[in-house]
Amino acid sequence: MKMNFKELGISEDIINTLKKTGITEPTVIQKESIRFIKNGRDIIAEAQTGTGKTLAFLLPIFENISVNSSAIQALIVTPTRELAIQITEEAMKLKEAKDINILAAYGGKDIGSQMKKLKGSIHLIIATPGRLLDHLARKTINLMNLKTLVLDEADQILLMGFKNDIENIIKETSKKRQTLCFSATMNAEVKKLAYRYMKDPLIVTAKKEKITLDNIKQYVVETTDRQKQDALCSVLDEDKPFMAIIFCRTKRRVDDLEVDLYRRGYDCVKLHSDIIQSKRERIMKSFRNGDIQYLIATDVAARGLDISGVSHIYNYDIPESAESYIHRIGRTGRAGEYGYTCMFIDPKNKRELEEIEKAIKFKIQRRYI
Repeated sequence: MKMNFKELGISEDIINTLKKTGITEPTVIQKESIRFIKNGRDIIAEAQTGTGKTLAFLLPIFENISVNSSAIQALIVTPTRELAIQITEEAMKLKEAKDINILAAYGGKDIGSQMKKLKGSIHLIIATPGRLLDHLARKTINLMNLKTLVLDEADQILLMGFKNDIENIIKETSKKRQTLCFSATMNAEVKKLAYRYMKDPLIVTAKKEKITLDNIKQYVVETTDRQKQDALCSVLDEDKPFMAIIFCRTKRRVDDLEVDLYRRGYDCVKLHSDIIQSKRERIMKSFRNGDIQYLIATDVAARGLDISGVSHIYNYDIPESAESYIHRIGRTGRAGEYGYTCMFIDPKNKRELEEIEKAIKFKIQRRYI
């Protein structure tokens, strides 16, 4: 279905601002949801990172906000600080077209400056659950005039144990609000939460773009946990990637690997939830700018991050599920470019590997070093 932003009801000013960032055509999720969101419909959308889901809800929110009102009209709740920052960056680009007052409220950022900003007029809040509840308890945020509530990465919100927090937040909003639920997977838990708080929601699915996996060369290196580090370094020396993410299962594994790779002279930095927020922001900015070659991260820290320029993904530890594997490697091979991924497994990972191969209907090629 060929459709442009104008036909979706997006104003010229916003269309021109999108053009400046190189966005001229709406993605599948945008085509299927923008008009309904703009018209006030509740939506449950199954969409992964890289499908354009952030603009799918930001564009109609910008269209519907009245700058003449001083009330908080839209709230986007997201599981991680990194995702809150990323959505805020997208929203700030649109400010050029419509001067909406935006507040990013997440832990690690000075609450005093957030409270000061809240004394003015705020139209849109992008928040993590904990910090938002903190503001609600202090009565610095009033959500009773809220028009639109977005739960972004709803599956992760639940996985990270924020279910009660979300329910407490919803209690503070108007019953007349519009609710949008975006999730990479639409499991029973997500549906249960969504249906409890939504009115006749429209279900939208952005089909997982098969091109993502087709464009990615996938390899497996069979090794042992003891030899894994040497195997990784051999592969890095052969590949010499421009920008790469190395995934580990735990924060401890990330810490240990960063120390060892740094000692060996690799240009690397770690990213996980124990690192203070201001430092995480600096790390992400440096990585996005291409100042760092290797980002060593946990799944949670990298969830939802859409970084252009990542040519290689290395799974130092095998992901916990086939879905997590697809999610990790989908960060490369974007926009028609070729991507490359390599996973390191030891003998005890045999069953997990078989499950991944079964899910992607593909036997991953072995790489010998």
